[in-house]
Amino acid sequence: MTKLTCFKAYDVRGRIPSELNETLAYQIGQAYAGFVLPARASEPKRVAVGRDIRATSATLTTALIKGLTDSGVNVADIGLCGTEGVYYATFAEGLDGGIMVTASHNPPDYNGMKFVREGSRPISADTGLKDIQALIEEARLPGRATAPGAARALDINAQYIEHLLGYVKDSKLKPMKVVVNAGNGGAGLVVDQLEPHLPFEFIKVHHQPDSSFPNGVPNPMIEENRTSTSEAIRKSGAQIGLAWDGDFDRCFFFDEHGGFVEGYYLVGLLAEAFLKRYPRARIVHDPRLTWNTIDIVRRCGGEAVLCRSGHAFIKQRMREVDAVYGGEMSAHHYFRDFAYCDSGMIPWLLVLAVISESGKTLGELVRERQRLYPVSGEINREISDTRSAMSLVQKHYQSQALSVDHTDGLSMEFAQWRLNLRGSNTEPLLRLNVESRADESLMRAKTQEVLQLVATV
Repeated sequence: MTKLTCFKAYDVRGRIPSELNETLAYQIGQAYAGFVLPARASEPKRVAVGRDIRATSATLTTALIKGLTDSGVNVADIGLCGTEGVYYATFAEGLDGGIMVTASHNPPDYNGMKFVREGSRPISADTGLKDIQALIEEARLPGRATAPGAARALDINAQYIEHLLGYVKDSKLKPMKVVVNAGNGGAGLVVDQLEPHLPFEFIKVHHQPDSSFPNGVPNPMIEENRTSTSEAIRKSGAQIGLAWDGDFDRCFFFDEHGGFVEGYYLVGLLAEAFLKRYPRARIVHDPRLTWNTIDIVRRCGGEAVLCRSGHAFIKQRMREVDAVYGGEMSAHHYFRDFAYCDSGMIPWLLVLAVISESGKTLGELVRERQRLYPVSGEINREISDTRSAMSLVQKHYQSQALSVDHTDGLSMEFAQWRLNLRGSNTEPLLRLNVESRADESLMRAKTQEVLQLVATV
């Protein structure tokens, strides 16, 4: 049995062609049909398939669709889109599932796939991805259907754009300059469709899709990738800057001075905006950084709900508590009206509405929160035994801690600071986040203290 290495915790991702190729894409189509859509009803199942701008996405998509249709599935081919395009098509069209061919922010020689079932519910390792993998590895794929399915193009753009604009339809949007950096990914395609409906002047950076990524992989989490956005803001005098990863399911923000704004503070900002619309609503957040979010949600009369990091967990928890919004510090933002899915387009529309209505800049909106709850930013250290490292840290600080929580890794709270340590799902990495109560020097000192401690493992 050949072990497939491209199946990860939340998706398929691998190097082309050694880890992922057209043959495997065809088999994934078969296995998805066999596991996710096993029931044979009088009507064939319908699945949305979309793809990003990568050079290999078109051929992989063709093979994937062939695997689905040969297995009796009808495919709605929505073409070039972001991951949220597949989410939208699946829930808006009442389809039985959806598959997005993308490798997001990985290098050009990688590709992958993301999967959902009906209602755009995610499929991860715990909810079916391992089963799909096993069908392929163990050669238990379904045979060709006696009645093959058909693939037809589906253009969702008009209704998708209308849905996005619905989040700001009652807002009094004001003219402003906005830097948008698609990183040569696909976000620019949607910005161009939204542009005629908005009063903004867009300053476009690395706007055209280019599968070779001539300006580096579209990943604003990498600090050197932020320079072009920051420089464009300062040069143009723009009020705000936006940047996306390749499949634009994450949106990153820059203030009027070109400074990068940690995603953590956007969670609080968006939570406050939603609680003004929906008093006493529930807001789901991850455990990495929490104090600012909890403070804002409680002050606004809402209920903060803690959840393990990761899109599959956040979406499930939001459904369970009927949360109106969920946010992670990693720049993933989730919306009840978007089938609890994450979007890289809805957040910036909402933030620009807040700026328009408040008369404040993004910097002014978040500066006080940054002062009240300074953060380290996520710091990664290569450590093979992450469990031992977390155990060491817990033992070292146990007597001082006011609370210890294992929702996601190790979270420890003290009177004036807190930490979260968690291991990567896919790499031998330990990830650290530290925050404090209005004491940046304490936050920095404790960050170094914890790093020195884990370095002894």
